[in-house]
Amino acid sequence: MMPLKSAKRQNEMTAWFSSLAPVRPAEMLGLWRGAGIPSGHPLDGVLENLGWFGKRFHADMRADALLFQWRWDRLVAIDPGIFPIRLAIKAAPFGRTRIARSCFSYLQKALRARGTTASLRLQTFDNFTTAAMVYDRQPLADYFRRTGDDQVAGMMCVDGDACRYFFELRRIDAASQRRSG
Repeated sequence: MMPLKSAKRQNEMTAWFSSLAPVRPAEMLGLWRGAGIPSGHPLDGVLENLGWFGKRFHADMRADALLFQWRWDRLVAIDPGIFPIRLAIKAAPFGRTRIARSCFSYLQKALRARGTTASLRLQTFDNFTTAAMVYDRQPLADYFRRTGDDQVAGMMCVDGDACRYFFELRRIDAASQRRSG
């Protein structure tokens, strides 16, 4: 059960997210830099601690769901199917530690995706239809809503879990895109 303060924050964030304009899948194409939005979710701060960069959406409506900064000049797409999401949520306190950051930097090469790891499509959730990224090997989806011209809010929903993880994505100009390896 979620603490009352976290539950209130989750409700506020969900209401805010629902008030935003929808996004079409084609509008998501390209490279996006991400940052978590504190919302009382156990994963708050974990991705940033591990060097999360963001997401990349391809013209074939496939996606690199988790891009991480590897060294200063490389992005690495990590396969989210390797580590079950419910285990990741339980291990979240460890994921915010310096030890986790160090271990993850060494494991990135082994965790590298061998292709895209999610599909981008129009999907309905809680009475709103918007672009969603559905993971191939995880019971979760990220829903997107517009917050600006090249900025969207994301809400990660795990099947069977009422707690939502919120994040923002800002489109990266094509001229400044880094190569992935």
